[in-house]
Amino acid sequence: MIRNALALGLALGLVSTAALADETEKTEGWSGTGELGFALARGNAKSENLNTKLSFVNEDDQWKHQFNLSALRAKGETSGDFDGDGIEEERFELNANRYQAGASSALKMNERAYWVGTLRYENDDFAPSEHQTTFALGYGYSVIKNDTTLLNLEAGPGYRRAKNASTGETDSDTIFRAQAEFAHQLTENTSLDNLLLVEAGDDNTFVQNDFGLKVAMNSKLALKAGVQVRNNSDVGPGVDKTDTLTTVNLVYTFR
Repeated sequence: MIRNALALGLALGLVSTAALADETEKTEGWSGTGELGFALARGNAKSENLNTKLSFVNEDDQWKHQFNLSALRAKGETSGDFDGDGIEEERFELNANRYQAGASSALKMNERAYWVGTLRYENDDFAPSEHQTTFALGYGYSVIKNDTTLLNLEAGPGYRRAKNASTGETDSDTIFRAQAEFAHQLTENTSLDNLLLVEAGDDNTFVQNDFGLKVAMNSKLALKAGVQVRNNSDVGPGVDKTDTLTTVNLVYTFR
């Protein structure tokens, strides 16, 4: 199954890249990146995992539009008495399956201030919520904006609709959304970035932090090491509040 997912991810990445490349010839302002990481282990231990990301940006003097897609899928060996016969067994089964899509549009008021609307959808088989959708409107400000460093802060009210994995019920609540985006060019070919997202509501407070260090090999290809930390304040019995994901991906940049 994961080999099919890998093939599909590669195909989608190539198709999207080609489509964007054609589009950029017609419309200035489009740029984007595609990331792909895959690991396969056999022998004393068996595991398979795939993670992929696509992001697109279109910006002019008045608007900035952003779109992103990401997927995580992993299988591994687990031990336990699955059939209740008192004998421990091993299974090779799915232990991560997450898909996420997001979009935002920002209307610039001046060089630093802007109004922004955001939409995020997530489907996760191993999270407190099977799937959730959030929408928010907010105010953004570029605290630092120069050739090497960027720091954007956003905050505003929003709305969340989520299906509880334990009860199967769908809940809705108002949220407060805040985001801090930081990027810095360390050297000519090395950069780091950090994105902190907070969606706080009465039912749950979701926090996600993505840190990445990227080393460019040329104008198109780079290697990126990343650490993602996710935390939910309200989880069911036996479910950890915090999840951590460490990745090393190949990045392709298209403009």
